[in-house]
Amino acid sequence: MKEINIKHINNLHSDALRSLDFYKQEITILTKRLEEIAADNTGHEAAEKVEHFQNQFLIQYNNIDELKHGLHENLNKIENQVKESAGFISQSSAAENVELYDQYLTEEKIINEVRQEFNRFASKWM
Repeated sequence: MKEINIKHINNLHSDALRSLDFYKQEITILTKRLEEIAADNTGHEAAEKVEHFQNQFLIQYNNIDELKHGLHENLNKIENQVKESAGFISQSSAAENVELYDQYLTEEKIINEVRQEFNRFASKWM
């Protein structure tokens, strides 16, 4: 069985968790801005977009929670393997971590796209 040193994935793992916390905070801020827009603009067109962004923010918030949970589970698995094998983890755990990090990068891209779309919407309706 091929083993990989945990040092190679630890920084990526920590960075992803910190970034996900930041994105959750950002979604909370954007949601408050959306509520302000909804209060000031009660027309049909604005209401449709408000609902769209409410849904997007909720979906991304839930995706972040699920991804954070997966990262924490992977970290626990890695910690157990490190204790058992003097600082190394199995290739399958490393592959799972890489897959989770890829999911993080995808989530980051989606959040940035939603934020940009929301900012365009907000500039029109604020």
